[in-house]
Amino acid sequence: MKQTVWHHLKLCAHGDPHDTIADAAIAVQNGRIEWLGAAHELPAMYHDWPREDLGGAWVTPGLVECHTHLVYGGQRADEFAQRLAGVSYEEIARRGGGIVSTVRATRAADENALLRAAAARLEPLIAEGVTAIEIKSGYGLDLANERKMLRVARQLGERYPVSVYTTFLGAHALPPEYAGRADDYIDEVCTRMLPALADEGLVDAVDVFCERIGFSLAQSERVFEAAVRRHLPVKMHAEQLSNSGGAALAARYRALSADHLEFLDEAGVAAMKEAGTVAVLLPGAYYFIRETQLPPLEWLRHYAVPIAISTDSNPGTSPATSLLLMMNMAATLFRMTVPEILQGVTHHAAQALGKADVHGVLAAGRAADFAVWSVESLAELAYWMGRPLCVRVVRAGETVHASRT
Repeated sequence: MKQTVWHHLKLCAHGDPHDTIADAAIAVQNGRIEWLGAAHELPAMYHDWPREDLGGAWVTPGLVECHTHLVYGGQRADEFAQRLAGVSYEEIARRGGGIVSTVRATRAADENALLRAAAARLEPLIAEGVTAIEIKSGYGLDLANERKMLRVARQLGERYPVSVYTTFLGAHALPPEYAGRADDYIDEVCTRMLPALADEGLVDAVDVFCERIGFSLAQSERVFEAAVRRHLPVKMHAEQLSNSGGAALAARYRALSADHLEFLDEAGVAAMKEAGTVAVLLPGAYYFIRETQLPPLEWLRHYAVPIAISTDSNPGTSPATSLLLMMNMAATLFRMTVPEILQGVTHHAAQALGKADVHGVLAAGRAADFAVWSVESLAELAYWMGRPLCVRVVRAGETVHASRT
């Protein structure tokens, strides 16, 4: 039985900088929080437990990464260079680039190669305090390769000190072999791929890219119906490039989240509020594709829709492996406040995974998953760019990462 009192720390237990304790303690037994609060109120039953002195550092819940495409083959840096030189995305696609190139590389890679590549992207996220992460499929686009991606995601959760939640995104793009036959591909997704992968225990949620370059509302709804039949929660890439009504459809199915949302309208916001659907904003993609249409922050605030932030880590539109950088981008590009940002990577991000009862908050009875920060103010988490701030990551009461300084 392992017992520890973590003390000499400043505590932000709910990810809200307006709700903190200046001198706090956390009593942990067998990986779970037994008690937390002001240090001078520590009950006598914990006084003789071994202690860990955190030197006055800030402690927050472990960060939650709620939207990533972390598993894929290859990279698209050369295509990025071509775009900078003036080659259009359409021309790159005609040359066999774009998402097709990632599909080709992912299909060609075996599980070990995908695991090594994804691990290199996961490790810096863990070092920044991430203790829970969502990983989507969507670059295999056939049963064997979607299975391969999801198996790798599960292996990451087994090999690394992070809780991994998998999302089946078979309806991410139209594979080359189904060119001009989108409805036939959706049939494959709904009647063959999803049932098989769900039966194998590889799917925690189902996503769809609803957009004019993705799948229509009708096709997206067929995917949602297939997920409902399997009692799986849904989420959606919605309103990134146009206002297609995807967020309202997602809300009708009580989606965990609708993500991107640059072109979301007020009706969609109201529908999300009524359904309890979280708005996941992805500033890395906004920045990387040089979008100019801002997400409707004022409407989201007005309707009190929970807002989460994530990297959208992917090879084409957000090759990011830093959630802290996304926090800065959310502040500078989207004009989000520090309290909104911190909630966006803790409690609200956990809501976007349907795991608000497990992650995003530190409380008695929950796992002792927290991040320790070498900062004077929590505002620094959204302020610094490229500076390592996380000095220790604790998962289930054990230190799983510590900085060398």
